[in-house]
Amino acid sequence: MHVVIIGSGPAGISAALYARRSGADVTVVTKGGGALGSAALIENFYGFPEPITGTELERRGIEGATRIGVRFEKDEAMAILTTDGDRGFCIEGVRQCYEGDAVVLAAGSQRKIISVPGIREFEGRGVSFCAICDAFFYRGKTVAVIGAGDYALHEAQILQPHVSKISILTNGAEPSFDTTEGISVEKRSISCIEGDRRVRQIVFDDGSQMPVDGIFMAIGTAGSVELARKLGVMLHEGAILVGKEMETNVPGIYAAGDCTGGLLQIVKAIYEGATAGLAAVRYLRKQ
Repeated sequence: MHVVIIGSGPAGISAALYARRSGADVTVVTKGGGALGSAALIENFYGFPEPITGTELERRGIEGATRIGVRFEKDEAMAILTTDGDRGFCIEGVRQCYEGDAVVLAAGSQRKIISVPGIREFEGRGVSFCAICDAFFYRGKTVAVIGAGDYALHEAQILQPHVSKISILTNGAEPSFDTTEGISVEKRSISCIEGDRRVRQIVFDDGSQMPVDGIFMAIGTAGSVELARKLGVMLHEGAILVGKEMETNVPGIYAAGDCTGGLLQIVKAIYEGATAGLAAVRYLRKQ
């Protein structure tokens, strides 16, 4: 009975604690540096008379979970795949795949975009956020992926077998991945996206243009919503749709924290994480 949790913020740690204390083997896959880590000071938090930094609160949470046997893997989750058989999932990371019988998504919700004119205007009309969802629609066409990390390379590799030409645009940043045959990398800064009813071209700051049929956003790392979308999990107004036990429409997949929308507070994330961790174990015991 193995539960894999993606994310080490309050929701992820809470889910890990409750799933582990209920008898499951628990692995947390995390790249670190989430929303909690960026909080300079957290005040008036239960049990802390003095302000505490988000980084320190996260460190203490991980330390407590480690003490009861939760395993932590420093890796970036790229996608969740179903395994052969009746149940089970494989979380595809940069370093390796992590197999689990149930998964709790707790890696935040932000869908990152760049402040470039045309990105929002052409969303759904040539600008996409999910390669595995939309690759089929770009068969034999020219596409670009915007991003500079491993997530951008992962999305480009998913698209590569379908499209005629693919480029990764880092928008002025240095790429953190190794180049791959058949995928070009363009480092120039982007000025705007142009088109009519659909995307037609990318314009760079130097005035040059790149004709494209589609653009895929892959900034930073994949959050819970991006991972959920690839798996066919239902969303509502940009958040993961869950039931009262934090279950999604995909059996064995749960979500907790900011990715479910609503009040973006630590106490809410902790409650949802605990609920998801317990529910995941109950689900597995029924299988």
